[in-house]
Amino acid sequence: MEYNRQSVVKISLKNIYKVFGDDSEQALRMARACKSKAEIYASTGCTIGVDNASFDIMAGETFVIMGLSGSGKSTLLRLLNRLIESTAGAVEIDGRDITKMSKRELIELRRRDMSMVFQSFALLPNRDVLGNAAFGLEIAGVGEAQRTAKALAALDAVGLKPYAKSRPDELSGGMKQRVGLARALAGEPTILLMDEAFSALDPLIRTEMQDELMRLQAEKSRTIIFVSHDLDEAMRIGDRICIMQHGKVVQVGTPDEIVSKPANDYVRSFFRNVDVSQVFKAGDIARKTQLTIIDRQGASVAATLEQMEQSGRDVAIVVGRDKKFHGMISQDALIEKVKTKAVEPSRNAFLQDVAPIPAGEPLSNVLSRVAESRWPVPVVDEHGRYVGSISKSALLETLDRTG
Repeated sequence: MEYNRQSVVKISLKNIYKVFGDDSEQALRMARACKSKAEIYASTGCTIGVDNASFDIMAGETFVIMGLSGSGKSTLLRLLNRLIESTAGAVEIDGRDITKMSKRELIELRRRDMSMVFQSFALLPNRDVLGNAAFGLEIAGVGEAQRTAKALAALDAVGLKPYAKSRPDELSGGMKQRVGLARALAGEPTILLMDEAFSALDPLIRTEMQDELMRLQAEKSRTIIFVSHDLDEAMRIGDRICIMQHGKVVQVGTPDEIVSKPANDYVRSFFRNVDVSQVFKAGDIARKTQLTIIDRQGASVAATLEQMEQSGRDVAIVVGRDKKFHGMISQDALIEKVKTKAVEPSRNAFLQDVAPIPAGEPLSNVLSRVAESRWPVPVVDEHGRYVGSISKSALLETLDRTG
């Protein structure tokens, strides 16, 4: 999903704390007084798992939580479905605070809206693939015919329907994880919690599973919260990334926001060696610094040339009234038309070797285009509207953002 700050909030965390230990009240007071994790442990023997976490997760986005071991990322994930009880604060899902739900309400929420995929495959060896995929539905009391139909549909979604009668020991590691994913999808959850779900897989299979997750997300959008310690994975699948340190949420942002404006040295250390050409898209660095001319009916070459000369620009972007990109013109091309005493519309002087780049195109795919182009390269959105141009200087500045 393209992250949109206007999206609907699905999950909202408000001042969430999790304290492990007997003297939780004293530890909580110290945490609220901004004492360090080490100070709190030395004084109370308690460990702060999550320290005053507050942020929103939007409906339909893939939200990745990452940090070093012990940073609190897996604890935070488990607070979202109350596998672990919070010490203080609120977790709202669709506006309802789950920390105040009764056991019955919580069970109903989990059955209706939430599924979880763990690092371990956790398949039942005495059941076939279909039986494993349907297991959660069976526990929830769904009838046999309905759970079989849903489990088969989930297996079909992950490409394992032909293996429905196979046993887990007949499957590869990647296939086993697909069964685990199908089991989570069978209940048709709106929220999918994934805790290091692909970390036990070989690198090639892991990449395939990431591709599979993104494909499933494109086909049917869910709110996915994905815990990972792998930076490449986070950058690849995440609409936004949450960085945690010592139980605190240090920064939340899109991959390009975090790469270009890290909150502190801890975050910067994560992204120091990131290849930004794999992070940014053409639309992220396109700038509206070029002269833009509206393609009006009957606009002559001479009138357009006069407008460019007054602006002191060698080239200009021509767009329609609907902002759609029509072409690029240069003073040189227009001057040649004037020399021939042409009076035709200026669109006849469009540069022929200029083609726009889609805003969603990865920057790595446009490096050569920009480097070899005499002019800044125009960028358009999915509707063909002009969003800006990429110059060589803007490209170099972006590639140097991480220093």
